Amino acid sequence: MLWNVDLTLVDVTIVTREAYADAFRQVTGRPLVKLAPAMGRPDSEIIFETLAINGIVPNDDHLPRFIDALAGAFAGRRRRLDKDGRAMPGAKDALKAVSRLDGVVQSVLTGTIKSNAVHKLRAFGLDAFVDFEVGGYGEEVYPKATLLQVAQSRVKQMYGFACDGSNTVLIGDSTRDVQAARIAGATMIAVASGRSTTTELRDAGANLVLDDLTNPSEVAAAISHLTTPLTPRPA
Repeated sequence: MLWNVDLTLVDVTIVTREAYADAFRQVTGRPLVKLAPAMGRPDSEIIFETLAINGIVPNDDHLPRFIDALAGAFAGRRRRLDKDGRAMPGAKDALKAVSRLDGVVQSVLTGTIKSNAVHKLRAFGLDAFVDFEVGGYGEEVYPKATLLQVAQSRVKQMYGFACDGSNTVLIGDSTRDVQAARIAGATMIAVASGRSTTTELRDAGANLVLDDLTNPSEVAAAISHLTTPLTPRPA
């Protein structure tokens, strides 16, 4: 069970933008004029586009330096997350309801770098339901569909479960999330809590589209209905 983070579980847009501006200045010595839109993309992609649209020619050193600076800038603002951000409606109850399902491992598939994903969920008490070690993150320079498969592989390694499309669910809010799930052969539950509309999410091929996460029983029931239980790999 993989959750997207931003605009699915939390909204910390203000803090994220400030951290990006801080990181950009640290890496380039210049103020940030324009930030590339997220649109469900990983931080690695946003960083490269942000450099380009601000007139910086990226080199091999830019990405690791920017990721380190972004992690530091965000960590320095982590105490503001609950003040200037919010957990999405129903997020905590949905995570809790899914955690009660037999054989479920919950993690994240997010464009956010790992350290920032942890800060985002921890600020709202959502981290207790998530195994961050088997997730997929924005510093890993792969398309989201590949990250999903990487996360499946991590679950196999750590839990010994036979993990494939029949028992992998992604919950996210963007058409990019839907596309990643379809390419990887996973089940997609879309939530119209971000910038993609219900129609866009449905047309992109989501198995189910919810308005939000405020009915945790509905979320848990949908996962049970759309998947088969995880089973250990044969010895």
